[in-house]
Amino acid sequence: MKNKILTTISTIMLFVPWTILPLRMFDWALESPVAEIMISCYAAFMIFSGVFTIISYVRAKVQNNLMKICLIVNGLYAVGGVAVFAMMVLPKIM
Repeated sequence: MKNKILTTISTIMLFVPWTILPLRMFDWALESPVAEIMISCYAAFMIFSGVFTIISYVRAKVQNNLMKICLIVNGLYAVGGVAVFAMMVLPKIM
C-alpha cells in the first residue's frame, strides 16, 4: 500500500509544474512582484518533487517502472529548479 501511495504522489508531481502555463495568460501573473513569487514557488516545488521521488525510490525502496520514470523526470525538474533559483539569486549578488 505504501508503494502505491508514494508512486501516486510522485506521478501527480510530474504534472504540477505544467500548471504555470495557463497562468501566464493573465496580465497580473506577468507583473513584477507576482511573477518572481510564482516562479520561486514553482522552482521550490520542483526541487521538492525531485527530492521526494529520490527519497521514495532509495529509502522506501519503491522501484517499479512508473517510479523509475518519475525519478528521471522529477530529477530533471529538481535540476531545473536549482537552475532557476541560481538565475534569480546570482544577478542580485553580482
